[in-house]
Amino acid sequence: MNEKLDRRKKYTRMVLKDSLITLLETKQISAITVKEICEEADINRSTFYSHYHDQFDLLEQIEEELIADLNIYLNQYNFEREAEALKMTEKLLEYVVSKRDICQTLLSGNGDQSFERRVMDVARTFLIKSWIDNNEVDEDISEYASTFIISGSIYVIKHWLANDMDKSPKQMAELINSFRFRE
Repeated sequence: MNEKLDRRKKYTRMVLKDSLITLLETKQISAITVKEICEEADINRSTFYSHYHDQFDLLEQIEEELIADLNIYLNQYNFEREAEALKMTEKLLEYVVSKRDICQTLLSGNGDQSFERRVMDVARTFLIKSWIDNNEVDEDISEYASTFIISGSIYVIKHWLANDMDKSPKQMAELINSFRFRE
């Protein structure tokens, strides 16, 4: 009986998340109501409220899960050497490809910008560690340098998604890393 309940909970949460993502494709989070999410999901509002406080809570949970998944994915690899920066960027882009629809939606202007900041924080964690370990950047300026490079890279990724990912993750990783290593 407990297993059946857990499956129902998982299904309900999945349908609610999918419904919010669908609505975010055309509307800003602030313009989406719980009623709309429930109608899209074909679920009662009381069921929604048994899982989430409001649409912002649901969005936050989606973002949390995606960021946790991204961290797990990137932690599988060793990015300590300079040559690994290219590989890290490629792996990050491969992850974006595997979650294309949700990443494109959450990185659009309809989300709440926290997802973009969270992605930047994940990338910064890997980059700063790599740069400091390789003595490429003074620790005092590494935060500013990484913010500059990562925010530009995020916009390049957004543009790439908008262009239907017209280049491979490897090509994009080489392009993004060429900006970092130019002199």
